[in-house]
Amino acid sequence: MITCNGKSVYGGIAIGKIHVFAKEKQRITRRTISDTAKEQHRFDEARAEARAQLAGLYDKALKEVGEANAAIFEIHQMMLDDEDYLDSVNNMIADQSVNAEYAVSITADNFAEMFSSMDDAYMKERAADVKDISERVVRILMNTDSSGMSANEPVIILADDLAPSETVQLDKELVLSFVTVHGSTNSHTAILARTMNIPAIIGTNVELSSELEGRTAIVDGFNAVVYIDPDEDTLAKMQKRRDEDLEKRRLLQELKGKDNVTKDGHKVLVYANIGNTKDIPYVLQNDAGGIGLFRSEFIYLENDTYPTEDQQFAIYKEVAEKMSGKRVIIRTLDIGADKQAEYFELDKEENPAMGLRAIRICLTRPEIFKTQLRALYRASKYGRIAIMYPMITSLSEIKKIKAISKEVKAELTAEGIPYNDVEEGIMIETPAAVMISDLLAKEVDFFSIGTNDLSQYTMAIDRQNPKIDEFFDPHHEAVLRMIGMVVKNAHDNGIWAGICGELGADMELTERFLRMGVDELSVSPSFVLPLRNTIRNLDLSK
Repeated sequence: MITCNGKSVYGGIAIGKIHVFAKEKQRITRRTISDTAKEQHRFDEARAEARAQLAGLYDKALKEVGEANAAIFEIHQMMLDDEDYLDSVNNMIADQSVNAEYAVSITADNFAEMFSSMDDAYMKERAADVKDISERVVRILMNTDSSGMSANEPVIILADDLAPSETVQLDKELVLSFVTVHGSTNSHTAILARTMNIPAIIGTNVELSSELEGRTAIVDGFNAVVYIDPDEDTLAKMQKRRDEDLEKRRLLQELKGKDNVTKDGHKVLVYANIGNTKDIPYVLQNDAGGIGLFRSEFIYLENDTYPTEDQQFAIYKEVAEKMSGKRVIIRTLDIGADKQAEYFELDKEENPAMGLRAIRICLTRPEIFKTQLRALYRASKYGRIAIMYPMITSLSEIKKIKAISKEVKAELTAEGIPYNDVEEGIMIETPAAVMISDLLAKEVDFFSIGTNDLSQYTMAIDRQNPKIDEFFDPHHEAVLRMIGMVVKNAHDNGIWAGICGELGADMELTERFLRMGVDELSVSPSFVLPLRNTIRNLDLSK
């Protein structure tokens, strides 16, 4: 038996035969071209064909994995028209008199290296995208087919990594699990695995070889372990765990429509965190009581320029209407640190996590802030919208927010534009906010504790740096005591307090949070029902 370890991106147990997904290596040679204009035209034709293929993949993905996961193919089509990318290929053809395949390949390598060297996690992911679209163009230029899956029974996919175009072309009925040597928790493979609810492991220390084809394997997505040629004891043990997990998932579906209430009658709100309106179907499918965190910054990240008031209004209105009167907490833009939009033209900072980000951008660029607030207030007429401000550290920031908010409401009233009164809260994600939470509570309607940043700032550990993972303790007593302090100060001043960070889904802490008096837990949609199950099995009277 061979045992390999990696990093889990989705739990579960899969047992089946291995299919080694090997990419066909493109042998690209440099050739001298006499008619460079003709070669550039050849590149343009290949690009047009690639765009048509991507449009077809978008339609296929839309039907199989939903709009949110299909969106990557729209991004790939836009990348094919990127001016820097086109200039690089065309200039190389013209200046060096080389063939289009070579120019595309070198450009892809250069751009991928550039993206990979960036600090921003989102931009790092673009390295795989630029390689994917470039390989597609090269295949068209060379008139070769992409490799695919030849299996005719459900298999465990074993690959070096999988590009979005490769994952969407797989027959989903034949995929038991994904195991890759490379990749990240934000990769399309990881996202697809979570959407399909199948176990997936990345960063696996397995040697890819054709000799593994057809051999039996077990993927333990809970513990990030792959067993190849398992012995009888391991196979029997894992079969039992798989059956228990499947039964557990079936029982979770029976919790839809049930209350989030402990055995002794203590109720808590369970909401969902989302990035855009495309995630709403998952919120509804998993029966969340509302949206505890709508990350509005993705509206900005997905745009090439500042989104207009009407553009934002349409999005906020849509989410409010689709949630049919359930509370929708929309966080104002949290750009900066690991989330960068080029058109904001933010200066490079030595320590961006502590730099110009979130509410600091809003208060130093009030015209951007006012546009978002106008859209939010207008949308409040169509549902139960609440507004949440991130990275608050002082009372003076709240006073500035209130002044701008008052100004925006006066403008809307003068223009005859209707809006509702909305709850307005803040995120508690710095030790400073924790220590003055008794004062902050007198100024707002609710607190939402962002445990990701709170943990980072409390322990002085960069949560984006995997090299110091061993020093990061998600259950650090200092962080937990801070949460307790925030909840107490909220209740002492008559407001509610919730958690919208990763710890909200940590079910080892659920009982402690409820004993603290946490009023709301907001988690990824797929965690709503497991969290409900945990809550309903607690008895706080004991």
